[in-house]
This record gives sequence, C-alpha cells and structure tokens, in this order.
Amino acid sequence: MNAPSESHVAAPDSAAASADAEQVAIAEEFSFFSDWTERYQYLIDLGRKLPPFPEEQKTEAHKVQGCQSQVWLIAEGDRARLQFCAISDSAIVSGLIALLLRVYSGRPAQEIVDTEPRFIEAIGLAKHLSPTRSNGLSAMLGVIKANARSFL
Repeated sequence: MNAPSESHVAAPDSAAASADAEQVAIAEEFSFFSDWTERYQYLIDLGRKLPPFPEEQKTEAHKVQGCQSQVWLIAEGDRARLQFCAISDSAIVSGLIALLLRVYSGRPAQEIVDTEPRFIEAIGLAKHLSPTRSNGLSAMLGVIKANARSFL
C-alpha cells in the first residue's frame, strides 16, 4: 500500500470536510502504517509541511504554556471562521500541530468548541506519546478551544 497523501496539512477551506470527517481521514491515513516507527516518521513529515510561522510572532504572548517543547500558536478570524497558525521547535510536536490544524483550523468557533479530538485515541496516540508530549497536546488543544470560546 502506498503512504497516504500529505496534502491535507493546510487548513481546510470552506468546501472542506467537517472536523469529524477530517478525524476519520486522519485515522484512515494512520491505518496505512504497520508500526509506530512509521507513524512517528509520518508525523515528522507532516510537521515539516506546516506553513511558515512569522518570526515576529514567536513571542511570550503566543507561546503555549504547558508544553515541554516550545510551541507558538496564533488565531485569526471571527466567530464564523477561525484560522490557526502554529509551530514548534520539536519535529514530533510540529506533526501533532499539523493534525490539530487539520481538525480545527478554518472552522466556526462553535464547531471548534464542540469537536472532541477523537483522532488521538483512534490512531493510538494516547498510548504512544510520552506524558510530557500528552500534556503538551492537551495544552495546545486547550489554547485552540479557549480561542474559539472567546468568539462565542
């Protein structure tokens, strides 16, 4: 089987599938890989394809607290459509960011708040991330949802 396409790293546009459909697609992509070495490599590859993050935005105000790695995240938009941009100094964390952006970026604030990250369990991430990476993933998700709640 061929590896899944990595074209989904960019935030979805208005014609894109719902957040739930994105989560199903992520689970299907990860099912192509037989072991976690391949899955980690795929995560790293996804992280490498993140859009550039503006250097001037790498400030304390945009830093995600609770991550062992350095993570910066910014949100732009309004209640109808929030766009997120993020980056990390860690390759695997950048891959996690790419997955979060697929699910949450470009969505209405209410959909972001209502969408639980079921893909984490579906692809086995919950069992294969270190406690510090799991905490960082929770912190990033918390910042995304807090931004969305601020528009409601």
